[in-house]
Amino acid sequence: MLERLIAKDLLKIKAVFFRPDEPFTWASGIKSPVYCDNRLTLTAPDVRGDVENGLAALIRENYPDAEVLMGTSTAGIAHAAITAHLMGLPMGYVRSGAKDHGRQNQIEGKLEKGQKVVVVEDLISTGGSVLEVVNVLREAGADVLGIVSIFTYGMKKGLERLAEAGVKNVSLTNFDVVAEVAAEENYIAPADVARLIAFRNNPSDESWIGGAK
Repeated sequence: MLERLIAKDLLKIKAVFFRPDEPFTWASGIKSPVYCDNRLTLTAPDVRGDVENGLAALIRENYPDAEVLMGTSTAGIAHAAITAHLMGLPMGYVRSGAKDHGRQNQIEGKLEKGQKVVVVEDLISTGGSVLEVVNVLREAGADVLGIVSIFTYGMKKGLERLAEAGVKNVSLTNFDVVAEVAAEENYIAPADVARLIAFRNNPSDESWIGGAK
């Protein structure tokens, strides 16, 4: 099963690292029991192969009409490039803001109005940054079929935002599967899974810290 394979891969290289007793602090100030750095997949060739072939499979299955892949800046760029190479498709990427020099592009790479685009993202939490990319592409006239990503938290806020924008996302794996596999393979205690899900369901509620169930 692809979700479990990718979960095992990410845990093995500590791209997804759980620390429920000593939570990480996000830039937003939220305390989190998990740290995600899917860039590490790029420096692990076996895992990278699983990820890129997996992304290609998801695109073929869910977006068979895709004509162009567009990576998010910066984490999605390499994944979009490798996956596009595997699929024989053109790719580009969307900057977080327009350049202040040259042609002042925000979209890099050739994109024709009406082209069917799939956005490639590494991680989705609240969905804000990837939806900005979708909006830029739509404003440029692209037909955005949806998103593929390596990992999603499945947070309520993110799911609601994607639904409101009418955007489909398909991920290689997700928070629940990774937590389940982490417990099975002794990265975390089985009792910690409930704490992790409590965080996912309501990140602003810190009652899961310190062993609270």
